[in-house]
Amino acid sequence: MRYTLLLHYAEMSPSELGEEMLAEGRRAFASYASTLHQAGVLISGEVLQPSANSTTVTTVDGQVKIQDGPYADTKEQLGGTFVIDVPDLDAAIGYAKQAPPVAWGTVEIRPGAVHVVDGTWHPNK
Repeated sequence: MRYTLLLHYAEMSPSELGEEMLAEGRRAFASYASTLHQAGVLISGEVLQPSANSTTVTTVDGQVKIQDGPYADTKEQLGGTFVIDVPDLDAAIGYAKQAPPVAWGTVEIRPGAVHVVDGTWHPNK
């Protein structure tokens, strides 16, 4: 079963974090990705750029609107994702507990419904 681990945490600039915390975060994410890879469950992982670099596309009154930045005004951001393939929710919870942001934010576990392989949609199993 495929699950996406959505990593939510406070948004801070590199200067607010400091070089030591940035380096510690990089090490933690590298170690976590390695753990998932070695367990054979990692499908993909991505740490996202700050939400200020996002663009939001919506439709309002039939017109497409493009907005710089995130749509939601919040102090937390969706900071990254890991997609894993594990037997069940209990296994996904086990890996989510090891995600670095669990110490300073939240990790949302969401099962996938369908996914694309070579341009074709496949149901999640």
